Amino acid sequence: MSGELRAVLFAYDGSDLAKHAIEVAGRELVTGREAVVLTVWRTFNVGFIPVQGREFDAAASNEVREAAEETAAHGASLAEAAGFHAQSMAVNAAPAWKGIADAANEREAGLIVLGSHGKRGLATVFAGSVAGEVAAHSPRAVLIIHKHA
Repeated sequence: MSGELRAVLFAYDGSDLAKHAIEVAGRELVTGREAVVLTVWRTFNVGFIPVQGREFDAAASNEVREAAEETAAHGASLAEAAGFHAQSMAVNAAPAWKGIADAANEREAGLIVLGSHGKRGLATVFAGSVAGEVAAHSPRAVLIIHKHA
């Protein structure tokens, strides 16, 4: 694939920061590029913000999956508006960073884009950083967008 731009994989959880990451990437990357917008989900601790406050039973995997698919589709529409040719994808994975890294490998993405809340100190030790874990474990290039990028 020499000279050919591979797809961008956006890790999208429905947060304002994830929306911001798509916007920044749209300004900084080549327009018209293929993109996959991924929402990682799991039952109980769902891991994403549903579209328009959609309510669902967090214990019912089919409801969580449907809400995650809607969230990913919303992210794909944002990526389209930012200049990408986007498709959506939702995967059930824990931990989230592994689901992101695995999806990027599966899709042979050239770049993973995700937002980081910039947690420092004990917050990172106890809560972890999905962005940091993806960067540490994925062989793919990773673009981490911070709150005020």
